Amino acid sequence: MYKLRGHHLFCLLGYRGMGYSQEYVENMTSLHQTLRDNPKTRIQLVKGPDQLCEKYPNSGEYHCQDDNIYERDAVILEKLGLNIGQILNWKDIELLIRRYIVPSDIQSVCKTCSWRSYGVCEEGIQEILEGKGLREVK
Repeated sequence: MYKLRGHHLFCLLGYRGMGYSQEYVENMTSLHQTLRDNPKTRIQLVKGPDQLCEKYPNSGEYHCQDDNIYERDAVILEKLGLNIGQILNWKDIELLIRRYIVPSDIQSVCKTCSWRSYGVCEEGIQEILEGKGLREVK
């Protein structure tokens, strides 16, 4: 079982193999591939730093404790009808995304995210809406 915070549910949709450091990329790629290969993988929703944050590089200000990140987590969980502490499998998260999320939500929910300008998160949501699942990271 993986422990994830709210906004990382969206980050996984847009993940294309880029990240903050090699260690972070390896960790994110491993999780992403696990969810892609086994959508029944269980996820526990947590408040604050999660298993992806563990590999965020220590370069001064700790991004994972920023108030904007906590707000983004809360908004995403609310849009999906989810709560901290809840445990569900990735497949069920994808079903909730299909039910409650549209690609343009990224523009408002993730407006302070530095990765938003790449457009990959909207693409990832669209692929989930089309039933394609997570895109292969090459």
